[in-house]
Amino acid sequence: QVQPVESGGGLVQAGGSLRLSCTASGRTLSSDIMGWFHQAPGKEREFVAAISESAYAVYADSVKGRFTISRDNAKNTVYLQMNSLEPEDTGAYYCTVGRTSGVIWRRPDAYIYWGQGTQVTVSS
Repeated sequence: QVQPVESGGGLVQAGGSLRLSCTASGRTLSSDIMGWFHQAPGKEREFVAAISESAYAVYADSVKGRFTISRDNAKNTVYLQMNSLEPEDTGAYYCTVGRTSGVIWRRPDAYIYWGQGTQVTVSS
């Protein structure tokens, strides 16, 4: 079992920044994909970004140029630096770990392990 635990959410004004962190404990593999999904109130969970062990990253179009995902393999930790935040970025952010042989999928059902989520609220 792998247990991701997120931190770093909060309340910020539009245009501001937040940095989310997620550390995965348990039986992690170096080849695991680590990523982030966003779920706005009343909406489905959607892909934000994910990163492989070799630091290959994929982003949703809506966050390109604003968010940066990074990873510390030695700490089993993934980060999401969120800049130029918009009210539409409000919602819960979930960290996920995928055992997908290095392939980065945008579908939530491709990921096995999920954190409890951290709330981000962007005020206008």
